[in-house]
Amino acid sequence: MNVIHTAKELHPGTRKVCLAIGVFDGVHLGHQQVIRQAISDARQQEGIAVAITFDRHPNAVVAPDRTPPLIYPLAKKMRVLECLGTDTTLLLHFDQALSQLTADDFILGLARDLQNIHSICVGSTFTFGYKRQGNVDLLKRLGKELGFVVHGLAAVSLDGQRVSSTRIREALSTGQLDAASQMLGRPYSLVGNVVEGDKLGRQLGFPTANLDTAGLLLPPVGVYAIHAEVEKKIHRAVLNIGHRPTLQDPLPQLRVEAHLLDFSGDLYGKEIEITFIEKLREEQKFRSIEALKSQIEQDIVQARTLF
Repeated sequence: MNVIHTAKELHPGTRKVCLAIGVFDGVHLGHQQVIRQAISDARQQEGIAVAITFDRHPNAVVAPDRTPPLIYPLAKKMRVLECLGTDTTLLLHFDQALSQLTADDFILGLARDLQNIHSICVGSTFTFGYKRQGNVDLLKRLGKELGFVVHGLAAVSLDGQRVSSTRIREALSTGQLDAASQMLGRPYSLVGNVVEGDKLGRQLGFPTANLDTAGLLLPPVGVYAIHAEVEKKIHRAVLNIGHRPTLQDPLPQLRVEAHLLDFSGDLYGKEIEITFIEKLREEQKFRSIEALKSQIEQDIVQARTLF
């Protein structure tokens, strides 16, 4: 998949351009419908399917106090977009200048730089531009003026409810990982890079990879049996999400730590993608470090039986 950062980089020539526009956090079933419509249009017109998305959630700039935790980090979102079959992703840097751009100017700029827009595909409730003044009706008005088709696609429903990133976040935060996976259209996964920790796991005899998950939504605290994918190789593992209450840290931090079974090697700086098998237990405070160590041994035995 070709990734560009300004519309001028596309150079479509005489080919028609079919756009899908959205934040696409999670790239869930509703997002997929929008993107596949753009791909279908492009194939029919022998054109180029372009997904337009942003490098951060717009609220991070316009309303930082209301920025939702993300389902996927940017790298994962880009991989999923590629798997769906888009020809190009236009990844826009969402900054103060972009947030001040009116909806009309945003679309007029795309039309100028892309030269030959055939269609724009969005969700039916999609809003954009300064103060979210742009919507499907505005797109249709501009489409008549500039000669492009607008697809405002109705939301996908599952179990009688609308699939949305918000609903997926609610499912994940309450531990309904299967429900989240159904709405995503793929198994839910947590992705983060390995950062240096305090090496307590190594001292206990169970070295862990500490994941940087800043800005991401996490499942409930607890201990999980997981699969951990590193450099396209899948490892059986046990994951702890929690504050490590046994250590009585005066400033406890939420940590995400994975112990890969039967693994030795350096993981620092590498990306780990985690898929969840089953929750083993809730987070607990133990009377001693030795009791904690004993429980970790039991967790590993229980995880092995699941695998």
